[in-house]
Amino acid sequence: MGVWQLVAVGLVMLLGLLGVLVPGIPGPLIVWAGVVWWALSEKASVAWVVLMGATAVLLLNQTLKWLLPVRNLRAAGAPYRTLFLAGVAGIVGFFLVPVVGGPLGAVGGLYLLERVRLGSRGDAWASTRTVMRAIGLSVLIELFACLLVVGAWVGAVAAG
Repeated sequence: MGVWQLVAVGLVMLLGLLGVLVPGIPGPLIVWAGVVWWALSEKASVAWVVLMGATAVLLLNQTLKWLLPVRNLRAAGAPYRTLFLAGVAGIVGFFLVPVVGGPLGAVGGLYLLERVRLGSRGDAWASTRTVMRAIGLSVLIELFACLLVVGAWVGAVAAG
């Protein structure tokens, strides 16, 4: 594999890492696609071992991502309808105030919906914080898994 192709694979993986932080972009899938591209081009046994390990880590990531935060969201008591409407508020906020409006709209919408549902400012804020922690935990799990995969790829390329 040539240097330029390695750079291109690295850029794809970087895009995947950034995709973890941007909602709607499938970061782990993009990182995995970069590893597949590299393994198919490299055709070495170490490349296939890295691909198998990356597949296992990213599948485990998907399992953990969906199991752990769900418990926290259920503990917060926020109904899924509220979370959906907060997401819609984030999308609307993104278009009203580009980039910054997305998170502000989502968090603000979540707080307002929880305030209406719970009636108390303190309870609504506590529920909003719990939901935001659960979402943050999900992002951290996904980022850690993608960083492990990219680190294994960098190690294999450097050894190689």
